[in-house]
Amino acid sequence: MTLPPRVTVIEVGPRDGLQNVAAAPATDVKAGFIDRLSETGLPVIEIGAFVDPRRVPAMADSADVARRIIRRPGTRYTALVPNLRGLARAAEAGIGEVAVFGAASDTFSRRNIGHAIAESFAGFREVIREATVMSVPVRAYLSTAFGCPYEGDVPAPRVAELAESLLQMGAFEVAVSDTIGVAHPGQVWRVLDAVGARVPLGRLALHFHDTRGTGLVNVLAGLEAGVSTFDASCGGLGGCPFAPGASGNLST
Repeated sequence: MTLPPRVTVIEVGPRDGLQNVAAAPATDVKAGFIDRLSETGLPVIEIGAFVDPRRVPAMADSADVARRIIRRPGTRYTALVPNLRGLARAAEAGIGEVAVFGAASDTFSRRNIGHAIAESFAGFREVIREATVMSVPVRAYLSTAFGCPYEGDVPAPRVAELAESLLQMGAFEVAVSDTIGVAHPGQVWRVLDAVGARVPLGRLALHFHDTRGTGLVNVLAGLEAGVSTFDASCGGLGGCPFAPGASGNLST
């Protein structure tokens, strides 16, 4: 077995970890949380989401959080954006890297961002085009890649096709995501076999939730397949307000 010599951890706790809490911490508390994460030397921290605050109230203060954090040299600070308006707000707050968030199942896509896959990808293309003009790198999430809370199994060839499409639009990386934590190592290998046949594994990350306690063993499966970038959340915080059954993320 040959494993990658180095692993990159994307810290998503301030966004994916806090978006689903019953009572969101105060802005200063969030900023302090991010500052302490920065002190650990993490290479990438996702600080929030520039989304409709009526849908995700816990992320309503992301611009203020972005302005209050102490930015450590060598750490990239990112945020989710759903559309051009979100991109503009993120840029205004000084965010130099963003992420769009799509899904591999239509039902979850509609519940999560209000559009079917085809409509959402058309919007992502606009965001990535504008971000490129602004010299802002764009990462892409592909949710429900291992299973959907509404549709069940998601075909691996569909995941591969959508991941390839996101990279062709100009995303520098696609985080293939187990939104509800149902993946197991055999499925991780199958999905990565399908996706790896169409895109370089070096352009992929894996995003696991630990609903069934399989997060770490799924990471090992990903490492064995050749992926070396993984999302994780401080303390295993996490969950999705639009995905019934989603528990915390893989713990950083």
